[in-house]
Amino acid sequence: MQDMRRLPPLQSLVFFEAAVRHLSFTAAAQELGTSQPAVSQRIGLLEDDLGVPLFKREHRGVSLTPEGLQLVTAVRESLSSIGEVAAKIRARRERQVLTVATDFGFATYWLMPRLAALRELVPELDVRIVTSQNQFDIRGEPVDMAVAFGDGHWPGCSATPLLPEIVVPVCSPTFYTRQRLSGQAADLRTLPLLHLESAEPQRWLLWEGWFAAHGLRSAGAGHDLTLNNYPLVIQAAMAGQGVALGWAPLVDALVRSGQLVAAVAAPQRTARGYFLVEPNTRRNSEALHRFRRWMVQECAQALQASPFKPPSDL
Repeated sequence: MQDMRRLPPLQSLVFFEAAVRHLSFTAAAQELGTSQPAVSQRIGLLEDDLGVPLFKREHRGVSLTPEGLQLVTAVRESLSSIGEVAAKIRARRERQVLTVATDFGFATYWLMPRLAALRELVPELDVRIVTSQNQFDIRGEPVDMAVAFGDGHWPGCSATPLLPEIVVPVCSPTFYTRQRLSGQAADLRTLPLLHLESAEPQRWLLWEGWFAAHGLRSAGAGHDLTLNNYPLVIQAAMAGQGVALGWAPLVDALVRSGQLVAAVAAPQRTARGYFLVEPNTRRNSEALHRFRRWMVQECAQALQASPFKPPSDL
């Protein structure tokens, strides 16, 4: 049995749609870069395939039959849909995708809130964010750039300074009041502390180093909590579970909004920090240049506005 849903010759449908728009086989031939007999032949084959006439051949041109009108409606809808999909595919091919690797804290508290501004600045750039708490070699990963934390030395890569490591203990306002804190480092020795799990070698300031910098040792009173990504540490601090080390400017917005407060007034600065790391062998473009400039400028502005900027930066 003949398949009644079999599609007619697709090229014939294109010839048919052009002929309908012009109501002239000659004009359709001119648009399609072919001859009038070729258009007439294609439409004849289409009519033979469907078993009905699609045009009324008249002395001064052609007009559609009811079957022709029914077919052209479906053809135009289908061609329009195909055209829209093709345009999206071409646009996607022309857009640039930038894959940026960073840690959970920087992605959550710094990069994500600023992505809308980046889209306005570089609308032709799509950003893909890959997060990991562990250190990795960017040269062996399918990423274009990394916002990485460290000492500025990545073999085979260029590293642009973004933010120094500036740390201040933070907690919820309720916790601060309940524990009757006074803003002094010694207040924290007997309190529950929130730890960010750190693989060896140590890459960021830990509580042990923070206490040592203040000439103190933790009393180890217990009830501490260790978590393996920074957003969880901050969530625990906001929930009143203890005191966390807050990295500026990642926690600045939470402090300004009153969700967190500084448990100790003076920030601690180290020689480490965040860097924009790029493999020396990777591609470059104007869009990537603009992203790089945007990152450097945004970080500089965030540091300048931070309430925890050390006096040496004033």
